[in-house]
Amino acid sequence: MSTARKPASGRLRDERLRDGPRPGEPRGPKKESAIARALLHPVRSLPLAFLLVILIGAGLLMLPFSRVDPGADPGLAPLFTAVSAVCVTGLVTVDTATFWTPFGHVVILGLIQVGGFGIMTLATLLALLVRKSLGLRGQLVAQSETHTLNFGDVRAVLFRVARIMLSIEAATAVALSVRFWLAYQQNPGVALWHGVFHAVSAFNNAGFALYSDNLIGFAEDPWILVPICLAIIAGGLGFPVIIQLLSGTRLKDWTVHLRLTVFGTLLLLVIGFVAFAAFEWNRPETLGPLSTGGKVLGALAGTVFPRTAGFNSIDYGVASSDTLMVTDILMFIGGGSAGTAGGIKVTTFLVLGFAIWNEVRGREQVTIAHRSISTSVQRQALTVALLGVAAVISGTLLLLMFTDHSLEKVLFESISAFATVGVSTGITYHLPESAQWVLMALMFTGRIGTITVASSLALSSRPRLFRLPEERPIIG
Repeated sequence: MSTARKPASGRLRDERLRDGPRPGEPRGPKKESAIARALLHPVRSLPLAFLLVILIGAGLLMLPFSRVDPGADPGLAPLFTAVSAVCVTGLVTVDTATFWTPFGHVVILGLIQVGGFGIMTLATLLALLVRKSLGLRGQLVAQSETHTLNFGDVRAVLFRVARIMLSIEAATAVALSVRFWLAYQQNPGVALWHGVFHAVSAFNNAGFALYSDNLIGFAEDPWILVPICLAIIAGGLGFPVIIQLLSGTRLKDWTVHLRLTVFGTLLLLVIGFVAFAAFEWNRPETLGPLSTGGKVLGALAGTVFPRTAGFNSIDYGVASSDTLMVTDILMFIGGGSAGTAGGIKVTTFLVLGFAIWNEVRGREQVTIAHRSISTSVQRQALTVALLGVAAVISGTLLLLMFTDHSLEKVLFESISAFATVGVSTGITYHLPESAQWVLMALMFTGRIGTITVASSLALSSRPRLFRLPEERPIIG
């Protein structure tokens, strides 16, 4: 019986598999290293990009002509300020108005703008990337939810975000500049600069101010506080929501995301207004000395500013414990997704609320506005919320270890940093460097972490082709 000889090409292939490619022969496509894959992944590259901007900003703020006293040791102030500005938080360890020179103020303004624009565009593009990773059915559902956005033209999305951002900032800057000029006798150049700075800081929910008392000096001036509040709300709604509102979509055609963000924002604003007014209306340390109009304006600011803005028109260091508790809740919830606001986001909070409500009523399916919410979305919301709780608890414990402040003030500061709010009871100025590192980590985690976690969970979601046997542990 004769045996068939293996073809020459087959023998050559076997030899190459055994001995490897010969010298001078191409080795085929080179595999990417694990580090390269990690750096190039769109979700993982987001924190690295923001970290690079932070380091550049800190380097600029360390320059001698960035500070009023170039000979003094700035400590961690340049790095802390850069983190706070890029993460659009507003917490500071030095007086922004007196510590930094005009050049330093320009650097801070640039970091705020880059941070706010980057968050809005990257969060929007990541949302579109998640939509593209879905199957056909998922894409059709997502298309109905974000029909105003198209991943096919990234440049159009970027320009649209920039156009909306600059338009709102310009309108706010004009209103503020005119008021600074006419009512506070500032020369036109200074009035314009202050108007632009506070408009950019407001829309990006940053909370940086060019006054040592922040906005306390304008506590009874609606021509200053109302434009700032409107800019904060607009920036906190998120780019997809702004686009749909500008498109004139009828109420009955609103998507679930649009309904949750708009109605949730209005509900939280009303609750915060009523609570703030009830707790501070007659207190001599806060709203008590103001006129009735000033009290109403103060209560409005007291419910808008904690929505991750960072401005303050009262001294939170003397606010009541009730007010601080309500502010903690508002800060942790935050604003809308794909916007400049922080926190766990309004949609996350409301999805969990509807899930609890439907569970209490014994319903298997969670529905909002005649639409069902998938279990994967519920799990993502639960993960983001619990990770936020874990970050706040960890930060609070570390701050208690490194300082001798009360739990109430430390918790307030920790939530303010994680939710990228920037409101402070006044203890940030006196924190040791170890505590400052904790706050910087919280600001960076709160700003980048929620977007990264939510996007990575959505991108890594894969249907399981089998089901394991179920078992029911005792709950509660």
